[in-house]
Amino acid sequence: MRPLNPGATCPRKTVSFFGELYLRSTLPFLSEETTEREVEYLAKCFQDLQVPGPVVDLGCGHGRHAARLNARGPLAGRVVGLELDALSLQERLPGFPAVRADLRSLPFRTGSLAGAYSWYSTLFIFSDEEHVALLREVARCLKPGGRLVFHTVPYERLAAQPEASFSTRLPDGSLLEEWSHFDAVRGRDEATRRLTRPDGRVLTGQYAIRYHPLADLTRLLESTGFSVCWVHGGLEGEQASGTSTDLIVGAELRHG
Repeated sequence: MRPLNPGATCPRKTVSFFGELYLRSTLPFLSEETTEREVEYLAKCFQDLQVPGPVVDLGCGHGRHAARLNARGPLAGRVVGLELDALSLQERLPGFPAVRADLRSLPFRTGSLAGAYSWYSTLFIFSDEEHVALLREVARCLKPGGRLVFHTVPYERLAAQPEASFSTRLPDGSLLEEWSHFDAVRGRDEATRRLTRPDGRVLTGQYAIRYHPLADLTRLLESTGFSVCWVHGGLEGEQASGTSTDLIVGAELRHG
């Protein structure tokens, strides 16, 4: 991993990764086509859901999925967003209700939700112990037969290329740089991201994401009350493998 340039003279601020840094550096990559394909996939995931009640977008960000899913299709009028970052909620798209809360302490009554979904490894940004507690929290809030869908990346894909870095200029003129290292033993991808804004401000933050081999992920879900229903390697429902771009898991809360 390349170190950050110690000689930089721009005003620099170390910030929480999931705030302005994440929002400003991620939005330029979320094209209309990408969002629409992901929304269509999620709609299919819940089209046969028989359990009544709301479905929560865990870590909804600015609501690119929630706004569309709540407006049409099988989840119309049923989606609630949950997000901790105040800026993302402030700039969220219209058309769906949202609450500000922590994933590890959900503000929903026991057995009140029909489903939940989460995109881009949002469920796995904490410690292993917290991930167990988080999944148990989701299970607590779901009704029996309630559905959980989440997106992550195959463990094997990161293990095959543990070092990564990039530098690119964003449409607004910002310079985005990132350095990451995947520790295959611990299953953690640790990264530093730096965003140099056009006004000279430099936002720097660190994050870590936990990735599990599929067998370990299945055991984790089963130990917290879920049964895995499907695993896809992409938005077309293709079979997952270690080289898949995505790892998308659909699970249901077991009865009893």
